[in-house]
Amino acid sequence: MPSLLDLAYSGALADDCRPWPRALVDVEAWSFAIDELAAERWTLTALWGEPEAVNMGLIDERAGQICVITLPCPAGLFPSVGRAHPPAIRLERAIRDLWGHVAVNAPDPRPWLDHGCWPARPPGAGSTEPGPGAYPFLEAEGPDLHQIPVGPVHAGIIEPGHFRFTASGETIVRLEERLGYVHKGTMALMRGADLGRGAEIAGRISGDSTLAYALAYARAVEAALEAEVPPRAVWLRALMAELERIANHLGDFGAICNDAAFSMLNAHCSILRERVLRAADAAFGSRLMRDLIIPGGAARDLSPGGAGAVRELLSNIETRLPVLIKVYDNTSSLQDRTVGTGRLAASLARQHGAGGYIGRASGRAFDARRAFPYPPYETLAFEIPVREAGDVNARVWIRILEIEQSLSLITQILDRLPAGEVFAPVPKPAKASEGGALVEGFRGDIFAWIRLENGRIDRCALRDPSWFQWPLLEAAIEGNIVADFPLCNKSFNCSYSGHDL
Repeated sequence: MPSLLDLAYSGALADDCRPWPRALVDVEAWSFAIDELAAERWTLTALWGEPEAVNMGLIDERAGQICVITLPCPAGLFPSVGRAHPPAIRLERAIRDLWGHVAVNAPDPRPWLDHGCWPARPPGAGSTEPGPGAYPFLEAEGPDLHQIPVGPVHAGIIEPGHFRFTASGETIVRLEERLGYVHKGTMALMRGADLGRGAEIAGRISGDSTLAYALAYARAVEAALEAEVPPRAVWLRALMAELERIANHLGDFGAICNDAAFSMLNAHCSILRERVLRAADAAFGSRLMRDLIIPGGAARDLSPGGAGAVRELLSNIETRLPVLIKVYDNTSSLQDRTVGTGRLAASLARQHGAGGYIGRASGRAFDARRAFPYPPYETLAFEIPVREAGDVNARVWIRILEIEQSLSLITQILDRLPAGEVFAPVPKPAKASEGGALVEGFRGDIFAWIRLENGRIDRCALRDPSWFQWPLLEAAIEGNIVADFPLCNKSFNCSYSGHDL
């Protein structure tokens, strides 16, 4: 049976695409890839459009291979991936909105990002087709069913998203999401931008993952240009990324407890998260470390007292976190809310290639730092925590265990941090080139692909892990009561902004 790379090499390879191949394929090869996805021998990692083509990123986890295949579609048609592989459905709907390419035999042709407000649709293809009318939510039939609309405007200071519940009494029998309210036209903003502006845009796709996105973008640019990054910058990037991971996991741990009506743990976790941000400010002059990872290295070195501030932070968390864990684990009223609630089946996590705490809480032990290691993680010792229950409690525990792993990683980084420069200018390209990257953010793997021409961005695709996680929330909430939705939703904590791009 052909391997993933066999498929890539059977097509016309794009020039200067690194570190993975990108191949121009025909309908037969595209359809073969769909069959492999449907059989779950390969994993879909990205699906995006261009004016005259569609692209699909594929992973063979067992073989440790990644490639991108491109199917020309001058007539605006391509075989639907979603007809056999449901994780592709929303991506196909977004492609139609943005580029006008129609997935033939797609199971769901409804618009996704276009809410009927665009003056012309799709803007990426220059069409003047009018926008859609009223959005047709899926119907559910049965006795005594009622619908509960929630959002897109919510009571808290959060991003907009609409949730349409169909319930029998208090039991949810269907949840349907409608997102896209914070669509920003990211790919259009990227086109024609210089590398510095591209880094700024990437770092603002999802604010809580600003470092992870900036790292994915920078690594894709560096791959395209075959740029060497100073060793010290490589290690500083990892230090920043692990601080971001800890801050987000602490915030989620507390917020989940808060949605289970246990605000005391939320208060203590918020204090610890604030200390992470203050340590980052002491170390790098920025609480969220935005714009500090750029192509060629880092924008700022560790401050003279930065290492000491981070070590003090580690000591504080290592002292206080075990107490919070004990409280969480020994509070029966809290356990009653989290244990067994919002179960996500392992089969669905595997099918959707769910990353991060969502996938690992349901038995999928995928982490880009280990599966496709990038510096300096191939030289660091860490474990990938996995749970099988797939419930809210399991997703809490994955976060706790990942905090512990990140504390260990930061200690190793500080102990081995090399001296030297933190930035080296990237070379000016003599010709067009392409690059890709897969980086582990706190939610899961972030995919980046870029094409450069004349030192500027021609095309750039960035895929948030939430694209494959939001649909799983719909599955996990089924059979739970309406009052448990905030708890399940927070335990997933999918990104609105990262998804809407």
